[in-house]
Amino acid sequence: MVELRIAQDLVATDNGKRATALNADYEALGATLDRRDVDIEAVTRQVAEFFVAVPSWGVGTGGTRFARFPGTGEPRGIFDKLDDCAVINQLTQATPNVSLHIPWDKTDASELKAKGDALGLGFDAMNSNTFSDAPGQAHSYKYGSLSHTDAATRAQAVEHNLECIEIGKALGSKALTVWIGDGSNFPGQSHFTKAFERYLASMADIYKALPDDWKLFSEHKMYEPAFYSTIVQDWGTNYLIAQTLGPKAYCLVDLGHHAPNTNIEMIVARLIQFGKLGGFHFNDSKYGDDDLDAGAIDPYRLFLVFNELVDAEQRGVNDFNPAHMIDQSHNVTDPIESLINSANEIRRAYAQALLVDRKALSGYQDDNDALMASETLKRAYRADVEPILAEARRRAGGAIDPIAVYRASGYRRQVAAERPASAAGGGGII
Repeated sequence: MVELRIAQDLVATDNGKRATALNADYEALGATLDRRDVDIEAVTRQVAEFFVAVPSWGVGTGGTRFARFPGTGEPRGIFDKLDDCAVINQLTQATPNVSLHIPWDKTDASELKAKGDALGLGFDAMNSNTFSDAPGQAHSYKYGSLSHTDAATRAQAVEHNLECIEIGKALGSKALTVWIGDGSNFPGQSHFTKAFERYLASMADIYKALPDDWKLFSEHKMYEPAFYSTIVQDWGTNYLIAQTLGPKAYCLVDLGHHAPNTNIEMIVARLIQFGKLGGFHFNDSKYGDDDLDAGAIDPYRLFLVFNELVDAEQRGVNDFNPAHMIDQSHNVTDPIESLINSANEIRRAYAQALLVDRKALSGYQDDNDALMASETLKRAYRADVEPILAEARRRAGGAIDPIAVYRASGYRRQVAAERPASAAGGGGII
């Protein structure tokens, strides 16, 4: 029996109030789609089977480089985080897996597994942390980790990643995500080639320790915390890493890790074409790596990314199974509400991409009809697929209106009373 953090009768009662309206909206949308030769039931089933992992760190209140303002009822550790993640999945039925970050979430693996099982949660990709120092570690990462000039520091960073693999094996995870903050802040501070060689050698040591059925995701980011040069700064370097390491190595695309106006959907297409798209960290950005809620700034770009994913899915691209994870930092919202919204926005983009008339689009592309090709995409994007999303949630036992049920449940007030208030601290994430 799965532990439910919110009474299921509250979900059922709220759904009952909204059922008539949803039935009417779903029927009307079905009739509209039928005129386009689209089966609404087929789309709903596909949406119901699309899942995205939530980040354990995402249920805490984030911060900026300047300050962090704690929220009420913040999780005290990984077990509280899992409780919060279970609420998101209960209401959305879209987030059955959690992505952990070590050492932030380090504890006895058997206890973690038991807690996850009790809440009906599994564990997605493990995330290592060599971009900050952990208490008691022998060597600092101030000047780098996997690319550090000091061999002992590099060995320590490699060993940490191997530990993450061992923890993940005990939890049933099948992937390790490696993001490092290594780089330089001054011209001449670092030898670009030697630093990258050291990084590749360190990653090769990690790669050798991967179980046969695991994947290794390397993640690129153009800047921060290194503001002059970054070791893994763009998708081209990321691709070189995956190619160099071997068939179990893939590129992870964080939607916020790009310069403004970068054509992210084309990067996705390239990585699909050459078999190195590992997955995503979904979020949104306005200026840089803002880690805003998915779809908060540019929902059309999110749709265009999913247009490439659905295209690959329907073309039957070999071994196409990218990981889908959220990576956000919440400063002014309830993190649970933001993650609920993001999970639904990601599903929305997927549903809209499923509505694209692929045959018509291909014809317009072959005829160089730029206007109609663009309009074919926009027609799918403009469709209000909310009835599909809500129906998929309802059929799986989730809430038609997850935010309304969450607020009515009083869950935040409850955990605020149970969990000691956090003191305001310095900048940085959680």
